[in-house]
This record gives sequence, structure tokens and C-alpha cells, in this order.
Amino acid sequence: MNHRRDFLKKAGLTTAGAVAGTAVAAPYVKAQSSPIRWRMQTYAGPALAEHVIKPSIDAFNQAANGEMVIELFNADQLVPHGELFRALQNGTIDAAQSDDDSIAAPVDVSVFGAYFPFASRYSLDVPVLWNWYGLKEIWEEAYAEIEGVKWLGAGAWDPCNFATTRPIRSLDDLNGLRMYMFPTGGRFMSRFGVVPVALPYEDVEVAIQTGELDGVAWSGITEVYTVGWAEVTDYYLTNPISGAWAGSYFANADRWNELPEHLKTLFNLCMDSSHYYRQHWYWWGEAHYRTTGGKLELTSIPQSEWATVEDAALEFWDEVAERSERTARVVQILKDYRATMQAAGPPYRYE
Repeated sequence: MNHRRDFLKKAGLTTAGAVAGTAVAAPYVKAQSSPIRWRMQTYAGPALAEHVIKPSIDAFNQAANGEMVIELFNADQLVPHGELFRALQNGTIDAAQSDDDSIAAPVDVSVFGAYFPFASRYSLDVPVLWNWYGLKEIWEEAYAEIEGVKWLGAGAWDPCNFATTRPIRSLDDLNGLRMYMFPTGGRFMSRFGVVPVALPYEDVEVAIQTGELDGVAWSGITEVYTVGWAEVTDYYLTNPISGAWAGSYFANADRWNELPEHLKTLFNLCMDSSHYYRQHWYWWGEAHYRTTGGKLELTSIPQSEWATVEDAALEFWDEVAERSERTARVVQILKDYRATMQAAGPPYRYE
């Protein structure tokens, strides 16, 4: 918190100095004499950030060769996560890695960020949907209507499963569970009695220990072990409510537009390298920790019963489609993709 207060004070002084200096200095020449500096905040805590973003930012800073430096901050370190979008708009931070849903991005497609229920089965579904089924162009269209923020691209993370302090073996066991969840996933699962709870990321582990939470439905098993939640939970439900988290990179629009083209290209390349790293890290981890984790007992809801949840998701899709013409387009793309994967059969879909 002290770090955050100091940062905000310094940010105010820097902004004032920049305004005062615009009358006497040429900004581009100034930029050539010292590195361009960005502050970027991720949704992830320190242990998770080591995998989901830090390697790519370290690579960017090295490859930029002194022309630009990105200082990376973890979840809630500079601004509360729920204020991340506004902080981007007003220039308090220069870039962010998160999902549209949890930062309440003021676009109609934000509902599809993070874990839109059963929109994907595998992590590869996310880049295919964005790059080959038209979601990239829809996201660009949506964010073009919002001043101050540039949407840079989306990628896949891990699936969404339940890690809990008590076992889940039937739908009835979900009733009353107080879970740390993303907004849309939480609203959907509340239909089955789940109670979504919003907390700062760093408070989750303690909240499970004190009984304020019964667990998390925020990630797959890789993160449950990586960030320490496996130490405070006992069970892991193998039925996912989504096959991959859809997250994005964002930048303050003015700061992005100020960059020379080669640094924009370099940032995009490093962003793609992060997407690639997560593809294989999570794919490795989800199997590794299920088989060798040793701490969590795996439980499952029979598929015949779990089908009730999957069917309810399709009803949820139709409700979201009614929100706008654009959300209707996205839902239709998801339906078309689902039909294509089912018709293609193994290895795309096995049932």
C-alpha cells in the first residue's frame, strides 16, 4: 500500500512536469536521449507472474537494447485489480495483462473474457477462435469505441476447475460453496448454488484458512499448486466449467501510439512468446500435478450429471446473445465453432 501511495504521488509529479515541459522540448528528441519507460501491471501474483508474463517482459527489455524499459508490477501492486481499466485510461499505468471480465472493461464483449462457461474445451480453442473465427476483429471493433485504451491481443491460459476444502462428487455438493471466482463464471455457477466471493488476490489463501472461502474456481491445477492454494485446499474437481481462460494485453492508447513501429513489433512478438509459453506450461502442468502433485484428492461428477451444467451453459449463451448485436455475433461464432469441433471428432472432441 505504501508503494502504491508513493507511486501515485510520483506519477502526479511526473505528469505535472511533463505538462510544464511540453512548451520547451521536442518530445521525440527527448525520447531518443533516454529510454521510454512503461509501468505494466498484471493480474497475477508474484509466483504466477514468473510464468505467465515475466519471461516475455524480461526478453522485451533485453531486446529493446536500451530504447525502452517496461517495469512489471504484480496484482494490486499499484492499483486494485478492479480499477485496472480506469488506470490505463487515465495514464496511471501504461499497460496491463488481464481479462476483460474482471477489470470491468466497458465493452459489451467483456462478458466473454476470462471463463465464459464451456466456450472452450482445450487451450488451443482460444487462439483459434480469435485468429481464425473472427473474434480478433470483433474485439478490435469493440475497443475502437472506447477512448484511451488499446486492446493488443488475446491468448489462452488454464482451464477452470474447483479446488475446495470439502469434496464435490455431485451437483448437490456445489450448493452453498463460497468460491473465489471470476465475475461471469461466478454468475453462471450461482445457478447451481455456488456463492461467488470477490476478494483481493493476495487475501484468498488466508480467507480459505479462516473459512471465509470454501475454495477457488479461478484456475486449473497448475496454478493451484504454483501459487500455494494446494496447501489450504484438499480436493480438486476434474470437471471444468471452461477449457481455457481467455486473457488479453492492453495499453494506454496514447502511449502505444507514441511508440516507434519497431518497438510495437517487438512488444507483439514478446506477447506472442508469452502466449506460446503458457500453452506448453499449462498443458504440462495440468497432467503433471494431477498425477504427481500428491496433495489434492481428485474427485469427479459423473458426466451424465455434469451434462446438466453444460446444457445450462447453452441457455446462458442465448441470454448473453440478447445483450447486443455484437454479443449475438460472438455467441453465433461459439456455436459454429462448437459444431465444427464436434463434427471433426477426435482429437478435436471425443464426445
